[in-house]
Amino acid sequence: MTDMDENLDIPRTMRAAVWDGVDPSLSIETILTPQPRSGEVLVRVAACGVCHTDLHVLKGEVAFPAPAVLGHEVSGIVAAVGNGVVDFAPGDRIVGAFVMPCGTCTQCRKGRDDLCSTFFQENRLGGNLLDGTSRLARTDGSRLSMYSMAALAEYCVIPATAVTALPDALPLEESAVLGCAAFTAYGAVSSSGMAAGDVVAVVATGGIGSSIVQVASHLGAKKIIAVDVNDEKLDAARALGATDIINSLTTDAVTALRDIAPDGADIVFEALGRPETFEQAVSLLADGGRMVAVGIAAGAATARVPITPLVRRGQVVSGSFGARTRRDLPRVAELAADGGFDVGRAVTRRFDLEDADQAYQALSHGEITGRAIVIPGFHTRQTEDSNNDQH
Repeated sequence: MTDMDENLDIPRTMRAAVWDGVDPSLSIETILTPQPRSGEVLVRVAACGVCHTDLHVLKGEVAFPAPAVLGHEVSGIVAAVGNGVVDFAPGDRIVGAFVMPCGTCTQCRKGRDDLCSTFFQENRLGGNLLDGTSRLARTDGSRLSMYSMAALAEYCVIPATAVTALPDALPLEESAVLGCAAFTAYGAVSSSGMAAGDVVAVVATGGIGSSIVQVASHLGAKKIIAVDVNDEKLDAARALGATDIINSLTTDAVTALRDIAPDGADIVFEALGRPETFEQAVSLLADGGRMVAVGIAAGAATARVPITPLVRRGQVVSGSFGARTRRDLPRVAELAADGGFDVGRAVTRRFDLEDADQAYQALSHGEITGRAIVIPGFHTRQTEDSNNDQH
């Protein structure tokens, strides 16, 4: 067998960033190119977003079976489709959502794709796709787990239920962030009940938090108060639509917010998943306000919430894991095409697949403002562009 199927132009093998489960690092390996089964699409990866949730897995803070290929925020070109797929064809530009609903479980039948029991059981616990098996293997045939679609690779397989067409007006690579950062932000804002004219606070303005700023601004929040400990991230949040910024490392966040909004914030989003930021987010609420927890926490982390103020002031604390894929992923793409989410400004750094480990180390050290993406062949393209410029 050759390394290339001449009919489909799909290579037999591909490069992927593999986590061995021992160290919080990634190594590049040549593995078998996956093939789609019924109801699935094979995607040639254009870009994969670099997300804190993957970092939790790398550090062992979220249990996941190893060895594995991570990466759950993807854009690319459809290379092949499995049986039964009629909405997509080879050559289509797509984005994929990290929540991959089965479409048939009790929660999916209710329209709660974000709570799909099959996805959580098979993928998040087992490292498989929805049929209970992985599509990934090393060249010796040994299995590799998949975190969502395992997009830190040159190709990935995604259930068609988790894919939407990418509007022509949007850039292919940067649009990878629509599948998690924008998708998660849209789900959080939608579930919050935010109305035009509300005062909103966003605690932690990394990739997800800054995305919430964009979505809330587009949907008409009166004030958007960004809270972080990093001035660079706060400045970036202001550029994306935050009306006010608070550095909670140098200023008491509650006092500073009350100076801006004396009654407190109607909606507060917590986008980091740490006990201290969770508690801080609750403390910023107005009477009758709602705190939406979005950040995934490490391990079994807990936070303390004062009970009596919560009861007396009619406040609400809720969680939001993501949007509802089949309904909302097309809406997120349309929102971006209409100017409600600027993927170009959301993406601040680009790495080659060969440098995927470097990308996550930079994320771990707090060196990435906004969102980074991993682009297979990025170095090669840069070299070619440089050579063309010289001519």
